[in-house]
Amino acid sequence: MNFFERQIEVRKSSRRLVVLFVLAVISIIVVINLVIGGMSIANGATPAEVASLAVVVSIGTAGIIGGVSLVRTLMLRNGGGPAVARSVGAVPVPENTTDPRLRRYRNVVEEIAIASSTPVPELFIMPNERGINAFAAGYSPNDAAIAVTAGALERLNRDELQGVIAHEFAHVVNGDMRLNIRLIGVLFGITALAIIGRLAFYAGGSGRSSKNNNAVPIVLVGLVVMAAGYIGVFFGRLIKAAVSRQREHLADASAVQFTRQTEGLAGALKKIGGLDEGSRLRSAKAEDVSHMLFGEGLSFSSMFATHPPLVERIKLLEPGFDEKKLDSLRSQWRSAPPNGLEEDQRLGLAAPQDGNPAQAQPRRSPAQQPRQATGTAAPVPPQHVRVDARQLVERVGDPTASSYDQGQALRRALPEPLVEQAHDPVEVIALVCGLLLSADQRVRAAQHQILAQRLGPGPADAAWHSGAATAGLDPRLRLPLVEIAFPALRRRSPDELERLMAVLSELIGADGKVSVFEYSLGTLVFTGLHESMHHKPSWSGKRQDLRSAASAIAMLLAVLARVGNPDPGKAEAAYASGMATILPGSAIAFALPPEGVIALEQAWPVLDGLRGEDKARLVEALVTVVLHDEQLTVEEGELVRAVCAVLHCPVPPLGAMS
Repeated sequence: MNFFERQIEVRKSSRRLVVLFVLAVISIIVVINLVIGGMSIANGATPAEVASLAVVVSIGTAGIIGGVSLVRTLMLRNGGGPAVARSVGAVPVPENTTDPRLRRYRNVVEEIAIASSTPVPELFIMPNERGINAFAAGYSPNDAAIAVTAGALERLNRDELQGVIAHEFAHVVNGDMRLNIRLIGVLFGITALAIIGRLAFYAGGSGRSSKNNNAVPIVLVGLVVMAAGYIGVFFGRLIKAAVSRQREHLADASAVQFTRQTEGLAGALKKIGGLDEGSRLRSAKAEDVSHMLFGEGLSFSSMFATHPPLVERIKLLEPGFDEKKLDSLRSQWRSAPPNGLEEDQRLGLAAPQDGNPAQAQPRRSPAQQPRQATGTAAPVPPQHVRVDARQLVERVGDPTASSYDQGQALRRALPEPLVEQAHDPVEVIALVCGLLLSADQRVRAAQHQILAQRLGPGPADAAWHSGAATAGLDPRLRLPLVEIAFPALRRRSPDELERLMAVLSELIGADGKVSVFEYSLGTLVFTGLHESMHHKPSWSGKRQDLRSAASAIAMLLAVLARVGNPDPGKAEAAYASGMATILPGSAIAFALPPEGVIALEQAWPVLDGLRGEDKARLVEALVTVVLHDEQLTVEEGELVRAVCAVLHCPVPPLGAMS
């Protein structure tokens, strides 16, 4: 099952969720009406009165459930993934942390994000949770958050942590997060009746103790509503179990394919089974996110379990595993619990950039940064890439071990002073602006003036110094550095982000032309920040098919063909190969838009409206064009990265395909 097929399955699950929700609401309404109707008849009510009461009760109950669900869903939508993380007591990872566990956690997430071509999620830790667990939350990769427990960071070695984070990234790219966050909102409305009934019951009980004649009916109504609410709890748990279990199997399989080894993920599961804390959460809100967790956060019967049995998950990874092994591990770890960092040192898993508090270097402001980054300033030669375009479509949203290897290599090649700046919510603005400063001193001076007018002299000078620090950076590292900067950017206020996007547009247009890198960086930042703030694309395109989108497709392929082929004849040949892949027999001739790459702005509302299977063919056509000459230039890779971000199709770095 590839990325596009999984997207279809998520949509089916969403429809199934709606059906189950409606059935649960109907069941609750029927129960409440039966009880209240019976009480009314016992008190001498006529059938007409009972019928009228049933209508009122049904409308009122449906209104309460629907209203509470809607309000809760809107609250979650406005807060995105970070709001869900904070709701269970998680706190953000400090940007300047020297804690080796937190640095290792952040580095692992950044490596996987670069490898899967997704923005780095905001990182949270649940400091009071000793069990081993994690979850990803958000409406899209652009507003995602990942939270792990303190127990996971304490007990897991780097390979095991990679397995857990890769599992969570599978939920990020597969669209499971949106489904999971909808589950929280929808089920809150069902279970809210139990809370309302409990309040009515206690209010009536208090009134009865004061000899209030109305207390008895209030108590009875409270009992009925509370009973109906617990029916809602029953259905809620059943719905979560029905929706979640298969998604967990798929995420496990994706994690194994991504990290190329089963030991990490299996090791994490064994530690859950072998430690007394297991994967349990103490938070009072644990049930809200139980279907989102890496492991069971609460003790449920198998009927309500949101995850496959632990031993079953381990055996799928290690077919010969004997579950009695967990007993011996449990006995061993009671006296000497595992320590993840010590295992890293013993097994040779520690990475240099994970850091050590004793060796931590003091932070430096942008003005103190070196004028040249430590990356190479030499031009990057074309990469020879041999890959079947259809094979790459199978890797959309499903990166392989070679993708992870490249993501890890790119992350480790980034100069740490620039990475530290990318983590800082204050300095990150200067870094992103600095990446767009021109090598032409005249244009650069004009850009500095723009920054001084829009942001002030201090930020303008900081961006100038950041531009000097990134001038010698290997071009292949520029967009990964921007991906790492996303969590810090999201911590700025919406007004600041709107101002930043306007400033970036002016910087890009300062010399009257737009390079492929400028357009790619701008598109990634604008798309990512808009979706993180508004939780929807910046356009409202209608559904399209390949025929209705033919002109937009032709424009995109023509621009892409020209980027990789300065020779017009070779560019036309590359274009023709892409068109033959997606629109065989098309009569649309090769033609470059006069505006160049900026013309693609007209195509995005159309192309993002394509169905999943049509997007798959478009990605195949893109790769066919790019690899027509079996060479991948930096500009081609950057533009493909930006295009696929707009299409919401995370393609692993093409360099990992060679």
